[in-house]
Amino acid sequence: MRKPLIIRILSALDRKAWLALGIFLALALVAVPALHLLVPESSPFHVSTYAITLVGKIMCYALVAVAMDLIWGFGGILSLGHGLFFALGGYAFGMYLMRQIGTDGSYGAALPDFMIFLDWKALPWFWLGSDSFGWAAFLALALPAVVAFVFGYFAFRSRIKGVYFSIITQALTYAAMLLFFRNETGFGGNNGFTDFKRILGYSITAPETRLVLFGLTALALATTLVLARWLVTSRFGRVLAAIRDAESRVMFIGYNPLWYKLAIWTISAVLCGIAGALYVPQVGIINPSEMSPGNSIEIAIWVAVGGRGTLIGPVIGAFVVNLAKSWFTVSFPEYWLFFLGLLFIVVTLMLPHGLVGLWKQFVAKRAAARGAAPALVAKGASA
Repeated sequence: MRKPLIIRILSALDRKAWLALGIFLALALVAVPALHLLVPESSPFHVSTYAITLVGKIMCYALVAVAMDLIWGFGGILSLGHGLFFALGGYAFGMYLMRQIGTDGSYGAALPDFMIFLDWKALPWFWLGSDSFGWAAFLALALPAVVAFVFGYFAFRSRIKGVYFSIITQALTYAAMLLFFRNETGFGGNNGFTDFKRILGYSITAPETRLVLFGLTALALATTLVLARWLVTSRFGRVLAAIRDAESRVMFIGYNPLWYKLAIWTISAVLCGIAGALYVPQVGIINPSEMSPGNSIEIAIWVAVGGRGTLIGPVIGAFVVNLAKSWFTVSFPEYWLFFLGLLFIVVTLMLPHGLVGLWKQFVAKRAAARGAAPALVAKGASA
């Protein structure tokens, strides 16, 4: 008898994984809010607003890294344009946040400030409905999904893969970045969207609002990890891994790789859109620089550092790299790009399986050493 779907999803993780996930959610949903709201700022145990914003931002990046791992680690599809889907989700939700400013902007008008500055008289047609939270949330999911589906269908149908696919995705996000930089497109030009005031009627800078957004991001990341684990261990995931390893053999036995690759590609884009929608209200800005090819390359670095094909590895990689970036850009800003490049080279040459692979090697060697010790004792006793 086939198990219900919810049982199969919940059984995707073992007991240790559920325990780790529970500890993570307890910290994000209980400990952090308590330490932020109840502990005075003078206490060393107080969690500052800056720390909440930083960790919330990195959790959004971790969600993008998991999305990248689904297509690269399990599908063998290296995208250098995932920053586009992240930014599309951010812009879709940013439009709603801009409409929520209302007449509290610098010009006191109903239109966003950048439209008044450019002497626009009315909202463009694609801004219609942007004052609705539901419509903005739908757009944050649908827009990346539609762009990914259309692009992926033609790319995968044409059997484009490997470095050629990576170059095309990089060109796509670069072209989108140049388009969004133009003032006449209606997305704020190079300044993008900023100076948000409210979300669902609540002040976006209020501590309670920040904590709710922080908690939602943690829940989104945890849910994504569970669903991703179930997906890659299902029949779909096994076929996807087979396509990654030997696509021609999979075609020979009757599977069509197009729909499997297109499905995981679209799912990955939707996850990036969710991350972008959660990122914008926490950071307070979205601009075309989020679409830069450099940002998309950095996403691949997070996955490589943590360990691709592991799901938890990209999360670790996103936290390690971005915490290092936060420190470097303050202490040694001119050396950050050199460090990032050196990190990628070192990981590629010396840690092909990332930090997770290094940990597994350490555990295996320790287990082998423990197993060898009783054998040596028994051998000595018999002698």
